[in-house]
Amino acid sequence: MTSWVAHKFGGTSLRDAAAYKAVAEIVEGRSEERSAVVVSATAGMTDRLIESATLAGQRDGTYFDALEEIRASQIELVQEVLGDDSAELIAGVEQDLVDIADVLRASSVMGKASDSATGTVAGYGEIWSARLLSTLLESRGREAAFLDARDVLVVAPADVAPVVDWSTSDDRLSDWLTEHGEGTVVITGFIASDPSGAPTTLGRNGSDYSASIFGALLDADEVCIWTDVDGVMTADPSLVQEPRTLNELSFNEAMELAYFGANVIHPATMTPAIRTQTPVVIRNTFNPDHPGTRIQPTSTADTPVKGFASIGGIALLNLEGTTMIGVPGISERLFGSLRAGGVSVILISQGSSEHSICFAVPESQAETAFGLVEDAFAAERGFGRIQQLDMTRGCTILAAVGDGMSGTPGIAARFFGSLARAGVNVRAIAQGSSERNISVVIDESQAARALRAAHAGFYLSSQTLSIGLIGPGHVGGTLLDQMTERVDRLRDDFGIDLRLRAIAGSTRMVLDEQQIGLESWRDTFSDDARRIDTDLSLLADYVHTDNVPHAAIIDCSASDTVASLYAGWLRRGIHVVTPNKKANSGDLDYYAELVDSSRRANAHYFYETTVGAALPIIQTLRDLVQTGDEIHSIEGVFSGTLSYLFNSFDGTKPFSEIVAEARQQGFTEPDPREDLSGMDVARKVVILARELGLKVGLEDVPIESLIPPGLEEGSVDEFLVRLKDYEGEMATRVLETRSRGEVLRFVGSIHPTDGCRIALQEYTQDHPFARIRLTDNIVMFHTRRYSDNPLVVQGPGAGPDVTAGGVFADVLRLANYLGATT
Repeated sequence: MTSWVAHKFGGTSLRDAAAYKAVAEIVEGRSEERSAVVVSATAGMTDRLIESATLAGQRDGTYFDALEEIRASQIELVQEVLGDDSAELIAGVEQDLVDIADVLRASSVMGKASDSATGTVAGYGEIWSARLLSTLLESRGREAAFLDARDVLVVAPADVAPVVDWSTSDDRLSDWLTEHGEGTVVITGFIASDPSGAPTTLGRNGSDYSASIFGALLDADEVCIWTDVDGVMTADPSLVQEPRTLNELSFNEAMELAYFGANVIHPATMTPAIRTQTPVVIRNTFNPDHPGTRIQPTSTADTPVKGFASIGGIALLNLEGTTMIGVPGISERLFGSLRAGGVSVILISQGSSEHSICFAVPESQAETAFGLVEDAFAAERGFGRIQQLDMTRGCTILAAVGDGMSGTPGIAARFFGSLARAGVNVRAIAQGSSERNISVVIDESQAARALRAAHAGFYLSSQTLSIGLIGPGHVGGTLLDQMTERVDRLRDDFGIDLRLRAIAGSTRMVLDEQQIGLESWRDTFSDDARRIDTDLSLLADYVHTDNVPHAAIIDCSASDTVASLYAGWLRRGIHVVTPNKKANSGDLDYYAELVDSSRRANAHYFYETTVGAALPIIQTLRDLVQTGDEIHSIEGVFSGTLSYLFNSFDGTKPFSEIVAEARQQGFTEPDPREDLSGMDVARKVVILARELGLKVGLEDVPIESLIPPGLEEGSVDEFLVRLKDYEGEMATRVLETRSRGEVLRFVGSIHPTDGCRIALQEYTQDHPFARIRLTDNIVMFHTRRYSDNPLVVQGPGAGPDVTAGGVFADVLRLANYLGATT
């Protein structure tokens, strides 16, 4: 005997003639089963029928016009679906409209549309859909019969959903099937009969409930709910950018999600399926090849949290009193009073001290609940034994649901950590002993942010970064090119998901809600249609999205203005990665604020490339200090630019020409005077000194400048032209030093007791500083451990490639750290 499968097609699945034909194809393709097809009214039809009943009850004569519009659209639909075979069905629709008009006329005379009258009128939408689909299937050669559910399904009203008279309904359905052969049965959803035989409805989402009921009555292998999405999502797709379609859910998981507002399935739908242990499958009418989501008695715990759902419009009430502690019957009095008043309690939270009980109710019942509790504890409040009864409106309940949460350590920490990083305040918490659900009460204004943050915390890699880059010049542009080459492998092999969402230059910037394609970032950044005026406050807001677990701003500029914003970003929880030396070498108080902001907000601040480009100079110093070594002195050639200049300058080519070449190749700061003045080296020296704990500012560092007097001011181009007039002095000094077999090196030194100094010094050929090449930096650490033989770090210290590589390494350190601590 062929097994039954119950299908349900909703209004959106039957929205027009093409949709009806697509549904017919789906049903025809299920040849291995016997199909019971439950249908809703065509999209919008139920609302239009109810509106006509409402108008009639208000004695508004336009109900005739509304009914005529319904007639025209339904007949047009029948003609489009059936073509030349539509006459008989149209005649049936016309007769139904006569009956509807009689009901509406009676309602108008009475001045009221009763529930029975409204239900009778509303049910015609399903009748028309079921007749149309069954006729279409027959016209395509498939045996099909129309079943008016009111002839077999008997239900009685109840608080949540009508209760099925299973015995009577089963008998009536068996009799009906005996009379109507072996074909497909097309059934009206939404409508039924009450025990007296009068028409009634199953309420909103009633067609899903109908399908589940008929699946149970037919002992179906499964119930398939066809809708306009691929299945149950991990979160509401209107609020979360990247929800996933779940392969499967357990009955318990589905019930929890449905109770807390998941839109795809209604709690009542699950009841008959659970009763008979019949799987329910959610599938997409418009993507029928997708397997959808299978809801069954148990599911695999492939991820501990299956999904998130929320209920808005909640009020939170809190009852506190010292006399509540250890007193039996307090909860019974509280919730008994609410039950007697017909108030639905959605969530309860009580601490083990029993000093307080808080509970959530629909906001529409908040005033009623408050009054009931006041009355129930009036005596205690009068004697001061109940100290507080307060109510907070405008709340939302957010629930994390999953069978795999049970016994899995760290789920709550991850959930609350995600909310904390998003700045969401939790007012109340509830979790049952099954550990299947963690629910929190939050302010409604924070609901969308909380949902996005929680979802990202579980369904995106913990190493997913929303990135904004400032300064897409030599270093910034090279960094983006390097990221382009590696981003796919980092995501696929290491779970590091870097999402570039903003690029800002000094005057213009580009933002993207999803992410900017790295392979085409230059085209995007130069597209005038997408560029807007640079607004770093807006950029920070954009990067600090709730849809991605972590946000980072990479500053590849040399701007004081940008550096002044770091502390504020860090306080917001935005990580900062930068080669910009201005922040760490500037005002000492601001430097202390940076350190404090990073610690307090648990945001990370990476700046390894501020000294030595990609060389591990800062990290080496930290390792020495943190492991207890004592630093005696640090000396180094800290400027790759000046290394290049003095390694390249032999008197055969003008010094000014070498400076211009170095700038063109990206070896200098945008203004070479920053290097030649010694200020760039001074900043690096101050940064290292502060890492040692020294309270040093730029004003405390003596600097021997290499800028000829009078060239400190003016544009960069003017400086490079006028520098030619001062070639002789530098050439003479270099040649004299070389004649003695020595070399010139621009050296910065740090002595914990003697302070810092920067000067052009001479070294013999056997000194380590003499053996550097091109843009090398070299740093010597003289310490207690490395006293006789200093620790030396050497390598290229300038150029876009190595500096960008160092910044990229800092970004990856950040991602790895986040992965290890989340």
